[in-house]
Amino acid sequence: MTATTRSRLAPDERRSQLLDLGVRLLATRSLDELSIDLLAEEAGISRGLLYHYFGNKHAFHEAVVRRAADDLIAQTTPPADGDPLVRLQVSVAAYVDYVLANFEGYVSLLKGAAGGNEALRAIYEEVRGVLSERIFTESVLAAGSELVADTPRNRLVVRGWSAMTEELVITWGTDQRAGRPTVTREELLAIIGGSLAALV
Repeated sequence: MTATTRSRLAPDERRSQLLDLGVRLLATRSLDELSIDLLAEEAGISRGLLYHYFGNKHAFHEAVVRRAADDLIAQTTPPADGDPLVRLQVSVAAYVDYVLANFEGYVSLLKGAAGGNEALRAIYEEVRGVLSERIFTESVLAAGSELVADTPRNRLVVRGWSAMTEELVITWGTDQRAGRPTVTREELLAIIGGSLAALV
């Protein structure tokens, strides 16, 4: 045994490690570019071992997207306390930063969900639902004030606002990456935050 002998990970730990690597690779690649071969090469393991953990390419993609979705939900969780509008702004800023840092993968998820992939569509709808629901469940302060009243009308408006926010961020990110003139990050956040109150 030498000092360079690699420690053996438990199967769950190894699978989690591979998913984390998949999410990192997805940040700069489309889902179609995220192949078993690429992950095996980056992880320094055989393709057979990856198939052992994920079964096939589609299951691998779904598992990576699920991990990325969980990361997005966790990273955009608003602070536990404070003014509802400030908490919303912190959450939206985290969403903008997440999408920008993981642009290729995020756009790929949107295309996959829109293209009829039922598994990706389900993950996408779950994430969108969680982010929209926060407007109602996580904006309530201990004092009882709320950002948006929980009514059927406002739920419909928030659903539309979520779609608009996503489109704004994707368009802004695309313009930024292409070097086209666009608004600043602060202006984008002001547009998103201000539009919810205006729509409601």
